[in-house]
Amino acid sequence: MTWYTRLWKKITLAHGAGGRETSELIEKLLVPMVPQKWRYTPEGRGLDLLDDAALIRVGKAYLAVTIDSYTVKPVFFPGGDIGKLAASGTINDLLMVGAKPMAMVDAIVVEEGFSLDDLSRIVKNFVETATSEGVAIIGGDFKTMPREQLDGIIITVAGIGYTEKPITDDNIKPGDKIIVSGPLGDHGAAILAAQQGLDAEMNIVSDVKPLTRLMLPLLERYADVIHGASDPTRGGLAMLVNDWAKKTNTVIVVYEERIPVRQQVKSYAEMLGIDPLSLASEGVAVLAVEGTVADELVEYVRSLGFEEATVIGEVYEAREPSYAGTVLLRTSSGGVRILEPPSGELVPRIC
Repeated sequence: MTWYTRLWKKITLAHGAGGRETSELIEKLLVPMVPQKWRYTPEGRGLDLLDDAALIRVGKAYLAVTIDSYTVKPVFFPGGDIGKLAASGTINDLLMVGAKPMAMVDAIVVEEGFSLDDLSRIVKNFVETATSEGVAIIGGDFKTMPREQLDGIIITVAGIGYTEKPITDDNIKPGDKIIVSGPLGDHGAAILAAQQGLDAEMNIVSDVKPLTRLMLPLLERYADVIHGASDPTRGGLAMLVNDWAKKTNTVIVVYEERIPVRQQVKSYAEMLGIDPLSLASEGVAVLAVEGTVADELVEYVRSLGFEEATVIGEVYEAREPSYAGTVLLRTSSGGVRILEPPSGELVPRIC
């Protein structure tokens, strides 16, 4: 009997929530099905790294390739819709490996009876979000499913980018500082409030947006000192920093009082018993940078319009093997606790 049949006989919603169960399913079931020699291209990176995008060596540079499916519910939410989300998420995944986004291909599947006006609005926002960032849409596919065999609409997007200086998270090292570009958890909280019909009352708006105006200037000026980059989508900051610590066998310490979270997001999360650090963001970058330039880099990020950017943590060497891969949260009250990767069904259908 395999590990997954001992734990689960069927896929659950938790397996797609971006937390511990998603990570285990990918690393222990799906990746091992691909023979070791076919998990990446020569001099490239792929399933050996499990980063925001794969890297294919072409001459002295790299093509970055990413793919994602978007199934958010509701498809229209405060701050955006599934079209804007699909374009932004694809662009951001390319940026997080140091690539300039170039082009994307989409596949749209809708349920029979889906509103043509809604589809037109979604596609319009998808196209405008991509083209406004200089990203071409070079192909696509469209299909329908019989009524009640699909819940509305799913958009899958593959993106292609280019870089001469890729960023891979396994380069994070002791002494690096952890920086966030803005408040965390807005998207996850906005979707949850919309699902509960409380979006107007809670006044929470998704942060969904492409991060080109942040990352492209950063990559031009600071590419050599950025050792890791990612956007805290499913599983939020808690999942992201746990992934980083695990990949690098380090200890990451984050400081609760420094982590920017909007008061309405914090209050709503506390009311529901949800850790805001597990809520998704769709317009925030988390960076691991060389410690000596962290303050300078934060000031530059703020000058780009991301005024709430700040240093929230630091990477340390694990003094004991048992500490490797651990994330510690120094709480606002002065205590210290382990920040676990999120588990279970967090917020369904967020991205």
